[in-house]
Amino acid sequence: MSLSGLGDTGKAEPPPALFPAPESDAPAPARRRGGQTQNGPPRNGSVQGDDAGRQLVFFGAEAAEPTVADLAGLLAGPGEVVRMGGTARLSVQVDAAWRVHVLVAELAARGLAASWEPTEGERHAVRTSYTRVLKPLAAAWLHSSAKRPPATFHLTGRRLRLWLAAAGTPEPPDACLLRLGANDQECWEPIGVALATAGLAGTLLSPNEGGPAYRITGRRRLARLAELVGEPPEAAPPEAWPS
Repeated sequence: MSLSGLGDTGKAEPPPALFPAPESDAPAPARRRGGQTQNGPPRNGSVQGDDAGRQLVFFGAEAAEPTVADLAGLLAGPGEVVRMGGTARLSVQVDAAWRVHVLVAELAARGLAASWEPTEGERHAVRTSYTRVLKPLAAAWLHSSAKRPPATFHLTGRRLRLWLAAAGTPEPPDACLLRLGANDQECWEPIGVALATAGLAGTLLSPNEGGPAYRITGRRRLARLAELVGEPPEAAPPEAWPS
């Protein structure tokens, strides 16, 4: 069931019902006062942990153009990547129709054809085609068949945006869950370190506690998260995105 519109010759299936498919969920570039477009990080800005306040964000979702490297945010969560010959494919299961729309749009913004299909428990699987474009991502994250983040892994606004779109759930009034891969135990600790480095230190919840997931709590951290991930996608319900 292809949703990409990128070179497909067959008749595409529409995404799951309930939400119109947005043209693009990639955030627009930030604008300086006076209307001038800002394509890069602000000068002399700095962000340090929970003391960032409302300072300009170097690695926010609006700070750079979408790239394939951003898809590491899906792998930080429950996303999976598999190799076949000199190609690789990325996939992720999601629990709501709006997430399908957002992820398909985000993948298309990076030049990747995507498809979806319903799975058990009213969930949906979103996946790319096998492509050479994803080979470097797979090489960085796969050790034999096990998923593990590379030593240089870090979280940017765009990576967090993708993770949130796939597996994030706000818990009012002052918490947000970012879900992890159930079989990715080797990833959990280094992902937690990356969150803390981004100023989003969270509590790891075990499967017995409703996880695996990181729970981020506190108004300051949630404001930091909202600042990093940018405005909600058009398809996302208001309560499904931090603000």
